[in-house]
Amino acid sequence: MSQPHDAASKGGMSDRTGRFVVQPNGRTTPLSPHMSVWRWHITMAASILFRATIIAATFGSLFVLAWLGSLAYGPEAYVRFLALAASPLGLLIGFGLTLVLFSLLLNGARHLINDMGAGLSVRTANLLSQIAVWGPVVLAILFWVALFSTGRVSL
Repeated sequence: MSQPHDAASKGGMSDRTGRFVVQPNGRTTPLSPHMSVWRWHITMAASILFRATIIAATFGSLFVLAWLGSLAYGPEAYVRFLALAASPLGLLIGFGLTLVLFSLLLNGARHLINDMGAGLSVRTANLLSQIAVWGPVVLAILFWVALFSTGRVSL
C-alpha cells in the first residue's frame, strides 16, 4: 500500500490529508484508525474496562464453582473452602468479585440507557462512562467497609 499521489484519478477523491491509501487493487480507502491516532477519553476506558470485567467475571465463576463443589463434597470440604475464603487471599478475591459485580451492574445500566437512545450526547456519554469507571470502586469499598464494620467479615 502506498500513499496516493493523485487520488482523484484512482478513486474519485483527492487526498491532501494523508488519511487515504491506495490498495493493491487500485482502490483508494481510508487508513484504519489506530490507538496512536485516537486520543484517550473516558468512553474508551469504560469500554475496555467493561470487556476486562467480563473476563474477570468468567474467572470469578471458577470461585463460585469451587464453592458449589465444596458443598457437594461434604462438610469437611466446605469448612476448608470457608477457611480459604476468610484468608487474606480469599478476601482479596471477594473484593475483586464485588468490584466485578458493581462494574457489570453500572456498565449494564449505561448500555441500557444508550440502547434506549438516551445518553448519546458527548457530555452525557462522558458522565455515564465516568460513573461506570469510578462507581464500582466506590461502591465496592463502601460495601466492604460495611461488611467489616458490622462484623460480618474480619481478618
